[in-house]
Amino acid sequence: MQSKINVEEKSVALKTLLALAGTSFVAHMLVAGNYGYFRDELYYIADGRHLQLGYVDQPLLMGWLAALLHVTIGDSLVAIHIIPALACAAIIVVTGLMARELGGGRVAQLVAGVAALFAVVFMATGSIFSMDVLDQLWWALASLIVVRLLRRDAPRLWLLVGLVAAIALLTKLTVLFFGFALVLALLVTPERRYLRTPWLWLGGGIAFLGLLPDLIWNAVNGLPTVDFWRHYGGIGASPLAFFSTQIGLMNPIAVPLAVAGLVFYFRRTGVRYRLLGWTFVFVYLVLTLIGTKPYFPAPAYPILFAAGAVVFERWALRPRLAWIKPVYVAVLALAGILLAPDVMPILPPAAVVHAYGSLTQPLSDRLGWDMLTQTVEQVYAGLPPAQRAQACVFTSNYGEAGALQQLAAPGRLPPVISGHNNYYLWGPGTCTGQVLIAVGSSPADFKGTYANIVVAATHKCQYCVPYEQDLPIIVVSNPMIPIDLARLWPLVKHYD
Repeated sequence: MQSKINVEEKSVALKTLLALAGTSFVAHMLVAGNYGYFRDELYYIADGRHLQLGYVDQPLLMGWLAALLHVTIGDSLVAIHIIPALACAAIIVVTGLMARELGGGRVAQLVAGVAALFAVVFMATGSIFSMDVLDQLWWALASLIVVRLLRRDAPRLWLLVGLVAAIALLTKLTVLFFGFALVLALLVTPERRYLRTPWLWLGGGIAFLGLLPDLIWNAVNGLPTVDFWRHYGGIGASPLAFFSTQIGLMNPIAVPLAVAGLVFYFRRTGVRYRLLGWTFVFVYLVLTLIGTKPYFPAPAYPILFAAGAVVFERWALRPRLAWIKPVYVAVLALAGILLAPDVMPILPPAAVVHAYGSLTQPLSDRLGWDMLTQTVEQVYAGLPPAQRAQACVFTSNYGEAGALQQLAAPGRLPPVISGHNNYYLWGPGTCTGQVLIAVGSSPADFKGTYANIVVAATHKCQYCVPYEQDLPIIVVSNPMIPIDLARLWPLVKHYD
């Protein structure tokens, strides 16, 4: 009888998680066509036109996914947002299942799922076709497998951890931080015994296979990814600022849950799973010390949400505290709903600015690309026929280049080139450099090289990111010196 009750409870809990995941998916798809393409989405679509084993700033997966979408359902705004919406929904289910593996019942799985559903950072990345939301999913899935491995003492599951890590390494290299932290955690816990089994090492070997394509590509192309990370850097935030940012990224109402989750791993009740607690601690410390972007620890949040939900369930089982279960879930959801328009394209930009004071990057970096494309098309159309025949468009970054390639009407623009990241490696193509329409450059950049330097237009965008506002569109012609663009190309390279 008890076994039947447990099966029924698991079934109800799973249906609840699937309902939460479905809610997330529908919410993301309802706004999938709002605003415009996010900067990185345009870049990934461009990567899909140049299939490689790796890219300057990322492994191969996003480019290949973009290519697959292009030849199947297309690369419209709605089409490309199906993948992140599905990934975000999967994170919710995985977080809830992690709570179950940690000993949580229906309440714990519900609370863990709701925490993941309304985590601000997951709401943001779930609405963007990018490697971030997939990276978050792989970390969560690997953590779930580790929890199951520890609960069952099943070292063969290291093979599955390795497989997930391999996929993660095809997605984003930051999973190496998770792997490094996991190794450190093994060394400081009794689970170091797994180092004496073949399964962990075989799992590591499988994970390495995911890194291999990028290593080969870098070796052939002169290690551009090493150069990229050398210039990447963080935001220069202090440890206190880095910590305070986590509060906003989690959802402030979920912070007590996360704290309880971390404490869980270091108390007697969570000793079996302490490996995960140390893994989070080491991930956080390493990312703080090297000054990475503040959202880098986000893929490890499910580790805390799941354990915190187990603590919450046990605490709320006390008769006098039964009321706290619905209240906390409701407040957590309400906070998430109120914060969602700040990171998802739900409200018009003007309404967001009125309500929240400004636009966050997940919103502002979607705006202005259509207007920029139209402006550059008009500048090109206004050139004399002789100049149009020689012209190329040179942009300051991959967002501008990707937008012009994706959004321009066929035949309305000449070749588009840039020195930013992988665009640099794709080179100047057939562009001679005799006539350039420069987007985002300064007239001073061309003095002494071209006789004619004309600011033909200025791209204005009220709600764009600051560096895309009041953008000069410059036409330069009549070189004062012989122009060999292939020889001069290394001067425009910037990896960042």
